Amino acid sequence: MTTMTEQPTRRLNTAKAMVEAIATEMERDDNVFVLGEDVGAYGGIFSSTTGLLDRFGPERVMDTPISETGFIGAAIGAATEGMRPIVELMFVDFFGVCMDQIYNHMAKIHFESGGNVKVPMVLMTAVGGGYSDGAQHSQCLWGTFAHLPGMKVVVPSNPADAAGLMTAAIRDDNPVVFMFHKGVMGLPWMKKNPRSIGPVPTGEHVVEIGKAATPRSGSDVTVVTLSLSVHHALDVADELAGDGVDVEVLDLRSIVPLDTEAIIESVSRTGRLVIVDEDYQSFGLSGEIAARIAEHDPSLLRAPIRRVAVPDVPIPYSRSLEYAALPTPARIKAAILEAVGR
Repeated sequence: MTTMTEQPTRRLNTAKAMVEAIATEMERDDNVFVLGEDVGAYGGIFSSTTGLLDRFGPERVMDTPISETGFIGAAIGAATEGMRPIVELMFVDFFGVCMDQIYNHMAKIHFESGGNVKVPMVLMTAVGGGYSDGAQHSQCLWGTFAHLPGMKVVVPSNPADAAGLMTAAIRDDNPVVFMFHKGVMGLPWMKKNPRSIGPVPTGEHVVEIGKAATPRSGSDVTVVTLSLSVHHALDVADELAGDGVDVEVLDLRSIVPLDTEAIIESVSRTGRLVIVDEDYQSFGLSGEIAARIAEHDPSLLRAPIRRVAVPDVPIPYSRSLEYAALPTPARIKAAILEAVGR
């Protein structure tokens, strides 16, 4: 397998990169199929399945009723019988109506069978705020899924990683929760985000689940983050470079498995850590990362850890209140400056 730098590339948005990865795996393996609400003729409300129905037909791209427990349960059953379903939960916020299927079945069957039954399926879902979608359509909640054993959890920030992680997720024999932020999809009707369009390799492209990436190296402070917050962190890092602050940005890409080694290696060089997480602050990813540093060697730190996360309130509908809660570039910049003593 060649690396992205060795392969010819095209510039795609994240949504198109995901679709191409799914289509490639559907061509490669007849056991791969897609089901969920509006994944067929509509192409997914965030264009995550656009064109697949025309290409593969209704037997492999199945629109379902609004019955998350039913169609996620159907996907689990298909997976235990050797199929490789990709099932879309339209918004992660809807997990409440089908959590029994997700956690008590999808995540546990392998363990309860003594390892004899595999559940090779992808649960794909949209996450994230910033669009005045209100408290029930704007959460990330990846920390919730990461807290519950039995599921891998991947969260891409860019088109190439979305394609490579989707391919890896489909091929994985474990259930994988694939969480895409609306703000990284690169759709014309969303807010313009130039980082949501980028080079994607032609041919086979697989990103190993559990390996973080470093889109920007630096020596003064490490920013550990994921998804849309990677874009914000890179923008802030570029801005602060002019003020003499050298920021390293670590893109986790997956949180189960979590690349603890990459986090420790970066912090051991910079001595400072800012964690940016568009999930709730208490009992979540930011606390877990801080704990792993403390358990490994707290003397790595030359300054207190700073956390930029969503306060423990439902995401507000009001645009001004919503942006006060989200990890905006302004909040990230302030945390970095605190960490470096500016």
